[in-house]
Amino acid sequence: MIFEPDHIYHIYNQGNNRQKIFFNRENYLYFLKKLSDHILPYADVLAWCLMPNHFHLMIFVLTNSESFTLSETLTTTFREEPFTNQIKTNSYETLNNSIGVLLRSYTRAINKQRNSTGSLFRKMTKAENISESKGFTQSDALTTATESETLTKKDHLQTCFDYIHQNPVKAGMVDHPEKWEFSSFLDYYGRRNGNLINRERASELGLF
Repeated sequence: MIFEPDHIYHIYNQGNNRQKIFFNRENYLYFLKKLSDHILPYADVLAWCLMPNHFHLMIFVLTNSESFTLSETLTTTFREEPFTNQIKTNSYETLNNSIGVLLRSYTRAINKQRNSTGSLFRKMTKAENISESKGFTQSDALTTATESETLTKKDHLQTCFDYIHQNPVKAGMVDHPEKWEFSSFLDYYGRRNGNLINRERASELGLF
């Protein structure tokens, strides 16, 4: 699979055996710093949400980046382990490799903090292209519509955007998304002025 410039992707992963991946506030903040370091060179972040045992990202791949190629065996997923068939076209990290570095380095930090070993995340980090022009079907990860429902591009993007922000409410963590600190909802609705998201890009897409 190739990450295509000017396309939008929903990326998500969860803890191994659905275990926690964030244990305190500092863990969330550290992961956000990693996101900034490893994702922003290649993509605009449109929405994000960190939950105790999983995370969601909605990103727009930048046109001034290289092609981001995955081996055929990886298809639409990433692995936490090092890539053996990774195609690189220049000296800096490709987007998929950068995500792998993010997860591995975060795992090492948590294992050191908790005096533990082993994989923190599931091996497969899923990445779904939600801006394909050939039609839009509801993602398995998005439960706000039936699996067979066909959506317009705008509807599908909005569904993903809203789903990410509503995740803490659906999980019963809070009764309103503005009460969950670790999502981009607060940045879009004037409660915080974070620099991880690209508001201008989200506005161009009509997401808020």
